[in-house]
Amino acid sequence: MNTSEWYDGSCDMVNAFNFICGKWRLPILWYLSQGNLRYNELKRQLCGITNIMLTRSLQDLESHGMIWRKQHSEIPPHVEYGLTDQGKKIIPVLEALEDWGEMQVRFEKRVD
Repeated sequence: MNTSEWYDGSCDMVNAFNFICGKWRLPILWYLSQGNLRYNELKRQLCGITNIMLTRSLQDLESHGMIWRKQHSEIPPHVEYGLTDQGKKIIPVLEALEDWGEMQVRFEKRVD
């Protein structure tokens, strides 16, 4: 079924979910919310991500205006990423998710 048949793009919540869906976007945003990182530093934080998936995810986030990319021409050359002003607006959402996750873990331990 074509998504245009059941979703016309008018729901902000669905738009938000569509933007942040995917295995790696939220973790990338979370780590960048802690400060700017080089490509390899970010890759080390994201256990199990492939170079292709990291590059693709970073390109997607950059195209949505959430992160910036700066290529340094020094020796050795490196690339650094950080949150844009628009990207920084998601930090309270990420912090709320972290708080909820901590509460959920405590709840599930109590239930077991």
